[in-house]
Amino acid sequence: MATPIQYAMTADGVRIAYCLHGDGPPLMYVRGWVSHLELLWADDAFRSFFEALGRRFTVVRYDARGNGLSERHPERLDVDALVLDIEAVADSLGLDRMTLYGTAFGAPIAVTYAARHPERVSRLVLDGAYARGADIATKEWKDRLVETLRVMPDAALLLLTHRTNPEARASPFRQPERFRELISPEVAARLYTLAYELDVAAAAAAVRAPTLVLHRRQSLSIPIRQGQILASLIPGARFVTLEGTQHNPWEGDAVATLRAMGEFLGVELTPEAGSAPAVVSGTVTILFTDLTGSTRLAHAMSDARAQDVRRTHDTIVRAALAEYGGAEIKHTGDGIMASFSSAFRAVECARAIQRSAALAGDADLRVHIGLNAGEPIAEAGDLYGTAVDTAARICHEAGPGEIFCSDVVRQLCAGKGVEFRDRGPVTLRGFEEPMRLFEVPWREEP
Repeated sequence: MATPIQYAMTADGVRIAYCLHGDGPPLMYVRGWVSHLELLWADDAFRSFFEALGRRFTVVRYDARGNGLSERHPERLDVDALVLDIEAVADSLGLDRMTLYGTAFGAPIAVTYAARHPERVSRLVLDGAYARGADIATKEWKDRLVETLRVMPDAALLLLTHRTNPEARASPFRQPERFRELISPEVAARLYTLAYELDVAAAAAAVRAPTLVLHRRQSLSIPIRQGQILASLIPGARFVTLEGTQHNPWEGDAVATLRAMGEFLGVELTPEAGSAPAVVSGTVTILFTDLTGSTRLAHAMSDARAQDVRRTHDTIVRAALAEYGGAEIKHTGDGIMASFSSAFRAVECARAIQRSAALAGDADLRVHIGLNAGEPIAEAGDLYGTAVDTAARICHEAGPGEIFCSDVVRQLCAGKGVEFRDRGPVTLRGFEEPMRLFEVPWREEP
Protein backbone atom coordinates (compact mmCIF):
# COMPACT_ATOMS: atom_id res chain seq x y z
CA MET A 1 0.00 0.00 0.00
CA ALA A 2 1.32 3.47 -0.94
CA THR A 3 2.09 5.81 1.90
CA PRO A 4 -0.02 9.00 2.33
CA ILE A 5 1.17 12.02 0.35
CA GLN A 6 1.91 15.28 2.17
CA TYR A 7 2.96 18.68 0.83
CA ALA A 8 5.53 21.30 1.73
CA MET A 9 5.96 24.81 0.34
CA THR A 10 9.40 26.02 -0.72
CA ALA A 11 10.83 29.45 -0.01
CA ASP A 12 10.08 30.44 -3.62
CA GLY A 13 6.48 29.25 -3.44
CA VAL A 14 6.66 25.80 -5.12
CA ARG A 15 4.50 22.94 -3.80
CA ILE A 16 6.53 19.76 -3.13
CA ALA A 17 4.92 16.34 -2.58
CA TYR A 18 6.55 14.00 -0.09
CA CYS A 19 5.81 10.87 1.91
CA LEU A 20 7.46 8.82 4.64
CA HIS A 21 7.45 5.26 5.90
CA GLY A 22 9.36 3.12 8.34
CA ASP A 23 10.67 3.66 11.84
CA GLY A 24 13.95 4.99 13.16
CA PRO A 25 16.22 7.99 12.53
CA PRO A 26 15.35 10.01 9.40
CA LEU A 27 16.84 9.18 6.00
CA MET A 28 15.86 11.43 3.11
CA TYR A 29 16.09 10.10 -0.44
CA VAL A 30 17.05 12.57 -3.18
CA ARG A 31 16.26 10.95 -6.52
CA GLY A 32 16.40 13.95 -8.79
CA TRP A 33 14.27 13.13 -11.82
CA VAL A 34 12.24 11.50 -13.45
CA SER A 35 10.08 10.52 -10.43
CA HIS A 36 6.57 9.89 -9.17
CA LEU A 37 6.00 8.87 -5.56
CA GLU A 38 3.10 6.52 -6.29
CA LEU A 39 4.31 4.97 -9.56
CA LEU A 40 7.76 4.27 -8.13
CA TRP A 41 6.17 2.56 -5.13
CA ALA A 42 4.25 0.29 -7.53
CA ASP A 43 7.58 -1.11 -8.78
CA ASP A 44 8.21 -4.30 -6.79
CA ALA A 45 12.01 -3.96 -6.78
CA PHE A 46 11.90 -0.31 -5.72
CA ARG A 47 9.39 -0.99 -2.95
CA SER A 48 11.36 -3.98 -1.62
CA PHE A 49 14.58 -1.93 -1.52
CA PHE A 50 13.04 0.99 0.34
CA GLU A 51 11.05 -1.23 2.67
CA ALA A 52 14.40 -2.71 3.71
CA LEU A 53 15.61 0.82 4.51
CA GLY A 54 12.32 1.48 6.30
CA ARG A 55 12.98 -1.32 8.77
CA ARG A 56 15.87 0.73 10.17
CA PHE A 57 15.03 4.33 9.21
CA THR A 58 12.11 6.66 8.76
CA VAL A 59 12.49 7.05 5.01
CA VAL A 60 11.47 10.39 3.51
CA ARG A 61 10.86 10.48 -0.25
CA TYR A 62 9.79 13.47 -2.32
CA ASP A 63 9.20 14.45 -5.95
CA ALA A 64 11.50 17.25 -7.02
CA ARG A 65 9.84 20.30 -8.56
CA GLY A 66 8.54 19.56 -12.05
CA ASN A 67 8.10 15.86 -11.27
CA GLY A 68 5.33 13.48 -10.30
CA LEU A 69 2.94 14.87 -7.70
CA SER A 70 4.86 18.09 -7.06
CA GLU A 71 4.24 21.34 -8.90
CA ARG A 72 4.73 20.42 -12.55
CA HIS A 73 5.74 23.69 -14.22
CA PRO A 74 7.85 25.75 -11.81
CA GLU A 75 9.54 28.87 -13.08
CA ARG A 76 12.91 28.04 -11.51
CA LEU A 77 14.80 24.86 -12.38
CA ASP A 78 18.37 25.27 -11.20
CA VAL A 79 20.52 23.75 -8.49
CA ASP A 80 19.63 26.43 -5.95
CA ALA A 81 15.92 25.86 -6.54
CA LEU A 82 16.30 22.09 -6.22
CA VAL A 83 18.08 22.55 -2.90
CA LEU A 84 15.06 24.59 -1.77
CA ASP A 85 12.95 21.45 -2.30
CA ILE A 86 15.02 19.52 0.26
CA GLU A 87 14.94 22.45 2.68
CA ALA A 88 11.14 22.69 2.43
CA VAL A 89 10.56 19.00 3.19
CA ALA A 90 13.11 18.95 6.02
CA ASP A 91 11.59 22.07 7.58
CA SER A 92 8.04 20.73 7.20
CA LEU A 93 9.03 17.60 9.15
CA GLY A 94 11.16 19.47 11.65
CA LEU A 95 14.29 17.43 10.84
CA ASP A 96 17.32 18.72 12.71
CA ARG A 97 19.68 15.91 11.59
CA MET A 98 19.28 13.26 8.93
CA THR A 99 21.06 10.85 6.65
CA LEU A 100 20.92 12.15 3.09
CA TYR A 101 20.80 9.55 0.31
CA GLY A 102 21.25 10.84 -3.26
CA THR A 103 21.31 8.79 -6.45
CA ALA A 104 22.17 9.67 -10.06
CA PHE A 105 21.07 13.24 -10.85
CA GLY A 106 19.83 13.68 -7.31
CA ALA A 107 23.34 13.18 -5.94
CA PRO A 108 24.75 16.62 -6.92
CA ILE A 109 21.69 18.19 -5.26
CA ALA A 110 22.35 16.19 -2.09
CA VAL A 111 26.03 17.21 -2.18
CA THR A 112 25.09 20.88 -2.50
CA TYR A 113 22.63 20.66 0.40
CA ALA A 114 25.18 18.85 2.60
CA ALA A 115 27.79 21.53 1.88
CA ARG A 116 25.37 24.34 2.74
CA HIS A 117 23.81 22.67 5.80
CA PRO A 118 26.58 20.64 7.51
CA GLU A 119 24.74 20.84 10.81
CA ARG A 120 21.71 18.98 9.40
CA VAL A 121 23.42 16.09 7.57
CA SER A 122 24.72 13.32 9.84
CA ARG A 123 25.82 11.05 6.99
CA LEU A 124 25.80 11.27 3.21
CA VAL A 125 25.31 8.29 0.86
CA LEU A 126 25.74 8.82 -2.88
CA ASP A 127 25.06 6.16 -5.52
CA GLY A 128 25.77 6.39 -9.24
CA ALA A 129 26.87 9.98 -8.72
CA TYR A 130 29.04 12.58 -10.40
CA ALA A 131 30.50 16.04 -9.81
CA ARG A 132 30.62 17.57 -13.32
CA GLY A 133 27.80 16.96 -15.77
CA ALA A 134 29.95 17.92 -18.73
CA ASP A 135 32.03 14.77 -18.16
CA ILE A 136 29.13 12.26 -18.18
CA ALA A 137 28.63 11.75 -21.92
CA THR A 138 29.48 13.15 -25.33
CA LYS A 139 27.90 16.38 -26.53
CA GLU A 140 26.22 14.44 -29.35
CA TRP A 141 24.48 12.12 -26.87
CA LYS A 142 23.36 15.01 -24.67
CA ASP A 143 22.00 17.03 -27.59
CA ARG A 144 20.19 14.02 -29.05
CA LEU A 145 18.63 13.08 -25.70
CA VAL A 146 17.39 16.59 -24.93
CA GLU A 147 15.90 17.02 -28.41
CA THR A 148 14.26 13.58 -28.25
CA LEU A 149 12.79 14.42 -24.85
CA ARG A 150 11.11 17.42 -26.43
CA VAL A 151 9.76 15.84 -29.62
CA MET A 152 9.54 12.08 -28.92
CA PRO A 153 9.43 11.62 -25.13
CA ASP A 154 8.35 7.96 -25.35
CA ALA A 155 11.44 7.12 -27.41
CA ALA A 156 13.58 9.13 -25.01
CA LEU A 157 12.30 7.06 -22.11
CA LEU A 158 13.45 3.93 -23.94
CA LEU A 159 16.91 5.42 -24.42
CA LEU A 160 17.10 6.43 -20.76
CA THR A 161 15.83 3.04 -19.64
CA HIS A 162 18.59 1.26 -21.50
CA ARG A 163 21.28 3.58 -20.15
CA THR A 164 19.96 3.00 -16.65
CA ASN A 165 19.46 -0.75 -16.95
CA PRO A 166 20.30 -2.66 -20.16
CA GLU A 167 18.57 -5.72 -18.67
CA ALA A 168 15.43 -3.86 -17.58
CA ARG A 169 12.23 -5.76 -16.87
CA ALA A 170 8.62 -4.67 -17.15
CA SER A 171 7.64 -2.03 -14.60
CA PRO A 172 4.69 0.30 -14.07
CA PHE A 173 7.27 3.09 -13.82
CA ARG A 174 8.75 2.34 -17.25
CA GLN A 175 5.64 2.25 -19.43
CA PRO A 176 6.15 4.86 -22.18
CA GLU A 177 2.47 5.71 -22.35
CA ARG A 178 2.71 6.90 -18.72
CA PHE A 179 5.67 9.21 -19.35
CA ARG A 180 3.58 12.37 -19.06
CA GLU A 181 2.31 11.24 -15.66
CA LEU A 182 5.89 11.47 -14.47
CA ILE A 183 7.00 14.73 -16.06
CA SER A 184 6.23 16.99 -19.01
CA PRO A 185 8.56 16.64 -22.02
CA GLU A 186 9.60 20.29 -21.81
CA VAL A 187 10.45 20.13 -18.10
CA ALA A 188 12.33 16.85 -18.65
CA ALA A 189 14.39 18.51 -21.38
CA ARG A 190 15.17 21.46 -19.07
CA LEU A 191 16.19 19.18 -16.20
CA TYR A 192 18.44 16.97 -18.33
CA THR A 193 20.05 20.07 -19.80
CA LEU A 194 20.72 21.17 -16.22
CA ALA A 195 22.07 17.72 -15.32
CA TYR A 196 24.77 18.03 -17.97
CA GLU A 197 25.64 21.59 -16.92
CA LEU A 198 25.94 20.97 -13.16
CA ASP A 199 29.35 21.32 -11.54
CA VAL A 200 29.38 20.63 -7.79
CA ALA A 201 33.13 20.07 -7.40
CA ALA A 202 33.47 23.07 -5.07
CA ALA A 203 30.49 21.97 -2.99
CA ALA A 204 31.90 18.43 -2.75
CA ALA A 205 35.13 19.78 -1.29
CA ALA A 206 33.08 21.60 1.37
CA VAL A 207 31.17 18.50 2.56
CA ARG A 208 31.98 17.60 6.17
CA ALA A 209 29.60 14.69 6.78
CA PRO A 210 31.00 11.12 6.65
CA THR A 211 30.30 10.06 3.07
CA LEU A 212 29.88 6.77 1.20
CA VAL A 213 30.04 6.79 -2.60
CA LEU A 214 28.74 3.67 -4.38
CA HIS A 215 28.92 2.95 -8.12
CA ARG A 216 28.14 0.02 -10.42
CA ARG A 217 31.21 -0.93 -12.39
CA GLN A 218 29.51 -1.33 -15.79
CA SER A 219 27.01 1.54 -15.53
CA LEU A 220 26.20 3.12 -18.90
CA SER A 221 24.21 5.99 -17.38
CA ILE A 222 27.09 7.57 -15.48
CA PRO A 223 30.52 5.94 -15.94
CA ILE A 224 32.21 4.71 -12.78
CA ARG A 225 35.10 7.11 -13.33
CA GLN A 226 32.75 9.98 -12.48
CA GLY A 227 31.87 8.40 -9.14
CA GLN A 228 35.54 7.95 -8.36
CA ILE A 229 36.26 11.59 -9.14
CA LEU A 230 33.41 12.72 -6.90
CA ALA A 231 34.67 10.55 -4.03
CA SER A 232 38.16 12.03 -4.41
CA LEU A 233 36.73 15.54 -4.01
CA ILE A 234 34.85 14.85 -0.74
CA PRO A 235 37.18 14.83 2.29
CA GLY A 236 37.45 11.33 3.78
CA ALA A 237 34.81 9.81 1.47
CA ARG A 238 34.68 6.02 1.19
CA PHE A 239 34.28 4.60 -2.34
CA VAL A 240 32.79 1.14 -2.97
CA THR A 241 32.57 -0.51 -6.38
CA LEU A 242 29.55 -2.73 -7.01
CA GLU A 243 29.21 -5.16 -9.88
CA GLY A 244 26.55 -4.87 -12.55
CA THR A 245 25.21 -2.80 -15.43
CA GLN A 246 22.11 -1.56 -13.59
CA HIS A 247 22.44 2.03 -12.46
CA ASN A 248 19.48 2.18 -10.06
CA PRO A 249 20.47 0.69 -6.67
CA TRP A 250 17.24 -1.34 -6.35
CA GLU A 251 17.87 -3.16 -9.65
CA GLY A 252 20.41 -5.88 -10.24
CA ASP A 253 22.23 -6.95 -7.08
CA ALA A 254 20.26 -4.79 -4.64
CA VAL A 255 21.45 -6.94 -1.73
CA ALA A 256 25.06 -5.84 -2.31
CA THR A 257 23.98 -2.21 -2.31
CA LEU A 258 22.03 -2.60 0.93
CA ARG A 259 24.90 -4.50 2.55
CA ALA A 260 27.37 -1.72 1.72
CA MET A 261 24.97 0.94 2.98
CA GLY A 262 24.28 -1.02 6.15
CA GLU A 263 27.97 -1.39 6.95
CA PHE A 264 28.48 2.34 6.52
CA LEU A 265 25.36 3.32 8.50
CA GLY A 266 25.98 0.76 11.26
CA VAL A 267 22.81 -1.28 10.73
CA GLU A 268 21.83 -4.52 9.00
CA LEU A 269 19.81 -3.98 5.83
CA THR A 270 18.18 -6.98 4.19
CA PRO A 271 15.34 -7.01 1.62
CA GLU A 272 12.53 -9.53 1.84
CA ALA A 273 12.81 -12.40 -0.60
CA GLY A 274 11.12 -11.51 -3.89
CA SER A 275 8.70 -13.71 -5.74
CA ALA A 276 9.56 -15.35 -9.04
CA PRO A 277 8.14 -13.72 -12.18
CA ALA A 278 4.94 -15.21 -13.53
CA VAL A 279 5.20 -17.62 -16.44
CA VAL A 280 3.15 -16.62 -19.48
CA SER A 281 0.64 -19.30 -20.44
CA GLY A 282 -2.28 -19.75 -22.87
CA THR A 283 -2.47 -17.51 -25.94
CA VAL A 284 0.65 -15.44 -26.40
CA THR A 285 1.99 -13.16 -29.10
CA ILE A 286 5.40 -14.06 -30.49
CA LEU A 287 7.77 -11.37 -31.77
CA PHE A 288 10.88 -12.02 -33.84
CA THR A 289 13.49 -9.45 -34.86
CA ASP A 290 16.20 -10.01 -37.42
CA LEU A 291 19.04 -7.85 -38.72
CA THR A 292 19.28 -7.12 -42.43
CA GLY A 293 22.36 -8.47 -44.11
CA SER A 294 23.74 -10.55 -41.26
CA THR A 295 26.02 -12.31 -43.73
CA ARG A 296 27.35 -8.96 -44.92
CA LEU A 297 27.87 -7.91 -41.34
CA ALA A 298 30.00 -10.97 -40.80
CA HIS A 299 32.07 -10.73 -44.01
CA ALA A 300 32.12 -7.13 -45.24
CA MET A 301 32.76 -5.40 -41.90
CA SER A 302 35.33 -5.77 -39.23
CA ASP A 303 34.37 -8.12 -36.43
CA ALA A 304 34.27 -5.19 -34.03
CA ARG A 305 31.95 -3.16 -36.28
CA ALA A 306 29.58 -6.08 -36.87
CA GLN A 307 29.44 -6.76 -33.16
CA ASP A 308 28.75 -3.10 -32.49
CA VAL A 309 25.69 -3.21 -34.79
CA ARG A 310 24.43 -6.39 -33.12
CA ARG A 311 24.98 -4.90 -29.67
CA THR A 312 23.00 -1.77 -30.58
CA HIS A 313 20.18 -3.97 -31.90
CA ASP A 314 20.13 -6.06 -28.72
CA THR A 315 20.16 -2.96 -26.54
CA ILE A 316 17.21 -1.37 -28.35
CA VAL A 317 15.14 -4.56 -28.40
CA ARG A 318 15.73 -5.39 -24.74
CA ALA A 319 14.89 -1.86 -23.62
CA ALA A 320 11.63 -2.00 -25.57
CA LEU A 321 10.77 -5.44 -24.15
CA ALA A 322 11.24 -4.07 -20.67
CA GLU A 323 8.94 -1.14 -21.35
CA TYR A 324 6.14 -3.17 -22.93
CA GLY A 325 6.18 -6.26 -20.75
CA GLY A 326 7.79 -8.64 -23.22
CA ALA A 327 9.78 -11.69 -22.15
CA GLU A 328 12.95 -12.49 -24.09
CA ILE A 329 12.85 -16.18 -24.97
CA LYS A 330 16.18 -16.47 -26.73
CA HIS A 331 18.78 -14.76 -28.86
CA THR A 332 18.84 -16.18 -32.39
CA GLY A 333 22.27 -14.87 -33.32
CA ASP A 334 20.93 -12.24 -35.72
CA GLY A 335 17.86 -11.28 -33.71
CA ILE A 336 15.73 -11.87 -30.64
CA MET A 337 12.60 -13.93 -30.02
CA ALA A 338 10.18 -12.68 -27.37
CA SER A 339 6.68 -13.39 -26.08
CA PHE A 340 3.86 -11.16 -24.84
CA SER A 341 0.61 -11.82 -23.02
CA SER A 342 -0.91 -8.86 -24.91
CA ALA A 343 -0.96 -8.56 -28.71
CA PHE A 344 -1.41 -4.80 -28.47
CA ARG A 345 1.69 -4.40 -26.29
CA ALA A 346 3.64 -6.62 -28.67
CA VAL A 347 2.70 -4.37 -31.58
CA GLU A 348 3.55 -1.23 -29.62
CA CYS A 349 6.88 -2.79 -28.66
CA ALA A 350 7.64 -3.50 -32.32
CA ARG A 351 6.87 0.11 -33.20
CA ALA A 352 9.12 1.35 -30.39
CA ILE A 353 11.96 -0.86 -31.64
CA GLN A 354 11.78 0.58 -35.14
CA ARG A 355 11.57 4.15 -33.84
CA SER A 356 14.61 3.65 -31.62
CA ALA A 357 16.53 1.97 -34.45
CA ALA A 358 15.83 4.98 -36.66
CA LEU A 359 16.92 7.35 -33.90
CA ALA A 360 20.20 5.47 -33.53
CA GLY A 361 21.26 6.96 -36.87
CA ASP A 362 23.23 3.87 -37.98
CA ALA A 363 22.76 3.01 -41.66
CA ASP A 364 23.77 -0.59 -40.97
CA LEU A 365 21.11 -1.06 -38.30
CA ARG A 366 18.10 -2.28 -40.31
CA VAL A 367 15.65 -4.43 -38.43
CA HIS A 368 12.92 -6.80 -39.69
CA ILE A 369 10.09 -7.65 -37.28
CA GLY A 370 7.45 -10.39 -37.48
CA LEU A 371 4.51 -11.05 -35.13
CA ASN A 372 2.10 -13.93 -34.70
CA ALA A 373 -0.21 -15.15 -31.91
CA GLY A 374 -1.17 -18.64 -30.79
CA GLU A 375 -0.65 -21.26 -28.09
CA PRO A 376 2.93 -22.50 -28.38
CA ILE A 377 4.40 -25.38 -26.43
CA ALA A 378 6.59 -24.27 -23.51
CA GLU A 379 9.56 -26.44 -22.58
CA ALA A 380 12.87 -25.75 -20.82
CA GLY A 381 12.46 -21.99 -21.05
CA ASP A 382 11.77 -22.03 -24.80
CA LEU A 383 8.63 -21.94 -26.96
CA TYR A 384 7.90 -24.32 -29.84
CA GLY A 385 5.19 -25.12 -32.36
CA THR A 386 3.39 -23.72 -35.37
CA ALA A 387 2.70 -20.34 -33.76
CA VAL A 388 6.43 -19.80 -33.27
CA ASP A 389 7.42 -21.08 -36.72
CA THR A 390 4.85 -18.80 -38.32
CA ALA A 391 6.16 -15.73 -36.49
CA ALA A 392 9.70 -16.51 -37.64
CA ARG A 393 8.56 -16.87 -41.27
CA ILE A 394 6.60 -13.61 -41.09
CA CYS A 395 9.74 -11.86 -39.84
CA HIS A 396 11.58 -13.26 -42.87
CA GLU A 397 8.95 -11.70 -45.17
CA ALA A 398 9.23 -8.24 -43.59
CA GLY A 399 11.65 -5.84 -45.21
CA PRO A 400 14.24 -3.71 -43.40
CA GLY A 401 12.47 -1.23 -41.14
CA GLU A 402 9.13 -3.04 -41.54
CA ILE A 403 6.76 -4.77 -39.12
CA PHE A 404 4.62 -7.61 -40.49
CA CYS A 405 2.00 -9.55 -38.56
CA SER A 406 -0.64 -12.22 -39.02
CA ASP A 407 -4.37 -11.62 -39.16
CA VAL A 408 -4.65 -13.18 -35.70
CA VAL A 409 -2.59 -10.35 -34.25
CA ARG A 410 -4.66 -7.79 -36.14
CA GLN A 411 -7.89 -9.20 -34.74
CA LEU A 412 -6.53 -9.29 -31.19
CA CYS A 413 -5.78 -5.57 -31.51
CA ALA A 414 -9.30 -4.69 -32.71
CA GLY A 415 -10.57 -1.48 -31.14
CA LYS A 416 -7.11 -0.39 -29.93
CA GLY A 417 -6.57 2.22 -32.63
CA VAL A 418 -3.69 0.39 -34.35
CA GLU A 419 -3.37 0.87 -38.10
CA PHE A 420 -2.81 -2.26 -40.20
CA ARG A 421 -2.06 -2.21 -43.92
CA ASP A 422 -3.14 -5.29 -45.87
CA ARG A 423 -0.17 -6.80 -47.76
CA GLY A 424 -2.27 -9.58 -49.24
CA PRO A 425 -1.82 -13.36 -49.15
CA VAL A 426 1.76 -14.64 -48.92
CA THR A 427 2.99 -18.24 -49.06
CA LEU A 428 5.44 -18.56 -46.20
CA ARG A 429 8.40 -20.88 -46.52
CA GLY A 430 7.47 -24.31 -45.17
CA PHE A 431 3.70 -23.66 -45.34
CA GLU A 432 1.42 -24.91 -48.12
CA GLU A 433 -1.48 -22.47 -47.73
CA PRO A 434 -1.04 -18.72 -48.32
CA MET A 435 -1.46 -16.48 -45.27
CA ARG A 436 -2.70 -12.89 -45.33
CA LEU A 437 -0.13 -10.56 -43.79
CA PHE A 438 -0.48 -7.01 -42.51
CA GLU A 439 2.07 -4.25 -42.14
CA VAL A 440 2.12 -2.05 -39.03
CA PRO A 441 3.33 1.49 -39.82
CA TRP A 442 5.47 3.07 -37.11
CA ARG A 443 6.71 6.40 -38.44
CA GLU A 444 4.95 9.53 -37.24
CA GLU A 445 2.85 10.97 -40.04
CA PRO A 446 3.68 14.60 -40.89
